[in-house]
Amino acid sequence: MGRIGIFLLFLGLSFSSFAQNVQVEGYFTQDSARLGERVGFVLKARYPETTQLLFPDSTYDFSPLVLLEKQTFISQTSEGITLDSTVYFVSNFSLEPSIYLSLPVYELSRYDSITYFSNEAELKLKLMLDSIPEQPIFQENNVYQPLEKNFNWLLAALITGGVIILLGGFALLFLKRIKAIFWKNREKIRWMQFERKYKKLAGLLAQNPALELADEVIGLWKGYLESITDLPFQEWTSSEIAEALDDKEIFKALRAIDMIIYAGKEAKTEETTDYLLEVAKTKYQEKLNQIRHERATH
Repeated sequence: MGRIGIFLLFLGLSFSSFAQNVQVEGYFTQDSARLGERVGFVLKARYPETTQLLFPDSTYDFSPLVLLEKQTFISQTSEGITLDSTVYFVSNFSLEPSIYLSLPVYELSRYDSITYFSNEAELKLKLMLDSIPEQPIFQENNVYQPLEKNFNWLLAALITGGVIILLGGFALLFLKRIKAIFWKNREKIRWMQFERKYKKLAGLLAQNPALELADEVIGLWKGYLESITDLPFQEWTSSEIAEALDDKEIFKALRAIDMIIYAGKEAKTEETTDYLLEVAKTKYQEKLNQIRHERATH
């Protein structure tokens, strides 16, 4: 076959194996539904136990469907394979004969995420009328109907204008507060995602102080701090980070993990990773305080 042929075969098998790590399946609980009827869409994912997946939440665009409710179930793990499932209850308001839905699942990687889509599931529109007569039959009615009084357009315009002014004033008064609440909730979600992944990696590093795990822990920590401080943590050395944060203990903690990465030495990492997590939590709290201060001053 030749060296090139063997290399291409090996490369193809590698990609095939990678693609099978995460399996996503989606289907409706019924094949057809009336306009506006509540229908369940089941989204399942099978993946290795060490992988972290996120399912879509209420912010995802389900068009032309409308999301009514989301129901999640406890993960099941067997022989290293985890099964997660979620049911999205939706309603269809489209007049198309059939609509198709495919939902994504996000795999959290070191600095980014990988998206997997389920298969397209079909939902057919169930019509209430089998057919419409070609020539409708009208009922004769020669009884005169009373005419309505003239509509007071001036009064309606004044009321409409008053409502618009009231809504505009309300929006100006509370817009910044709503915006601050949005950013605060967003930071809380980002912190929970970071904390969950960081603790998992730190636990694995404590059990097996390997170079790859140490590099992944430090990369995740630097990436999170860079995202909430807008400082180039991933470009800085350990000493530069300690100097920027004015904390010598950070240098000792980063230095201990650097010894695993660059010198291949084994070390106890629990205290080191716990301290770095506390530093990240402090910066997270400072970010929340900054958002509160900006809301109070505006």
